[in-house]
Amino acid sequence: MLKNVTILAVAALAACSAPADRLALTAAPSALELRPLVRSAMVRTVSLPTYAAAEEIATQTAEGLIATDDSVLWADDPQRAITLVIADTLGDILNTDVGPDPWPFVGLPDVAIDIRVTQMLAGADGQFRLSGQFFVGGDGIDFRNSAHRFAISQPMPDQSLSSIATAQAAALLVLSEDIARTLAR
Repeated sequence: MLKNVTILAVAALAACSAPADRLALTAAPSALELRPLVRSAMVRTVSLPTYAAAEEIATQTAEGLIATDDSVLWADDPQRAITLVIADTLGDILNTDVGPDPWPFVGLPDVAIDIRVTQMLAGADGQFRLSGQFFVGGDGIDFRNSAHRFAISQPMPDQSLSSIATAQAAALLVLSEDIARTLAR
């Protein structure tokens, strides 16, 4: 009986707590237009560190620790949102079919892009850092497999949520443009 009362009390408290606010990841538009070497490309689900894959927005403290605050959450699963932003941006830059994994079209894409992020963090020093590797490999055509490292830093005027989101969008734009250049003439 006591166990049931405790469960009901916890459920009642959870129901009374205010829902967290949500912050959407918005893509930064690219002015870059390139001629693609491929007709289609698939962006595999972007691999993120645990802290960056969580709904909570991560920031670095002055002590170098990674902190989160659950009062504001990302509006979408970060891996899904970032994968879609990169696929959309690549499609716009290359003016070709680019889609996320699982591949939404019949047949194989010409190439697959695999992105593995090692750091994606709003630093205490006012810099948003995005680093890792991306891999491009031919699936549907003979395309030279390649691996590329990236280390992108974008300034933030402060640690506000809008500054973090803007810097993250700018960093993802730089990454998308770098990937597009590997797929272009």
